Amino acid sequence: MSQAASTAQFHSGFVTLFGWTNVGKSTLLNRLVGTRIAAVAEVAQTTRHRVVGVRSLAGRGQIAFVDTPGIHHPRHRMNRAMVELARLSARQVDLAMLVVDAARGIGPGDREAAEILAREASQRLVVLNKIDRVRPKGRLLPVMQTVADDWGYPAAFPVSATTGDGCDALIDHLLERLPVAPAPYPQDFLTDQPERVLVAELVRERLIAATREEVPHALAVVIERWEQRADGLLAIEATVLVDKPSHKKIVVGRQGGVLKQVGTEARAAIEGVLGRRIYLGLWVKVSTEWRDDETTLRRLGLL
Repeated sequence: MSQAASTAQFHSGFVTLFGWTNVGKSTLLNRLVGTRIAAVAEVAQTTRHRVVGVRSLAGRGQIAFVDTPGIHHPRHRMNRAMVELARLSARQVDLAMLVVDAARGIGPGDREAAEILAREASQRLVVLNKIDRVRPKGRLLPVMQTVADDWGYPAAFPVSATTGDGCDALIDHLLERLPVAPAPYPQDFLTDQPERVLVAELVRERLIAATREEVPHALAVVIERWEQRADGLLAIEATVLVDKPSHKKIVVGRQGGVLKQVGTEARAAIEGVLGRRIYLGLWVKVSTEWRDDETTLRRLGLL
């Protein structure tokens, strides 16, 4: 095959993952990219940043997936910035995927997200995630009917980000709809997230998992120190910000047990991502207004 013919078949572009909060967008991003680059937790509003993850398919194309914060009704400056970031990301891509939790079914939030996306993006499709949790499978039919009859989409793609079911077919469809164009990133490029952001998000993910609903979303992780030591160890120190003294007690745990567990699990995950040995020091600080504080939000990269 000539180089011209090969180039003519190469499709690439940007695809955003859009939807109401807690529909599994970040888990889907990790699955579609093929590696863990986004924080994942079974609570709402886990994703706070715009995360780009790139999937390169040799000789076929390249898809730059853009994960966005879930749409929700914001109460703090941080949350308003998150929702605006999601809207903006939907405008700046070649194709937008509206992700719906098929196991939960279509709710008012999904309808609101669909209405927003209809205004923000010209090229769209619907992805029904978490089909592995749908029992019986016939429960998918009313969801797909709503997508077709009420939202005007000709089809919806049922997938499971957890098991991978349907994800290869989704990738194939996305490639077909993206323009013929050269790859925007090198073939070995995975994500635009700086290492410090990845580390902070991995720590936050473990904190959410350890505290569950006791400390919902009112915590953040700020990297304070990042130093490569002479002995080859990367020294990282971070502050965990919480809203209330009672939240600090939960995060620290009895005799520091929760924070020690989080530190151990996060260190292993970070070493796996960075490919080097690290020291991880964690401290907890109460900051009642951090979600509305401009300086703190800028340090977190949210403004």
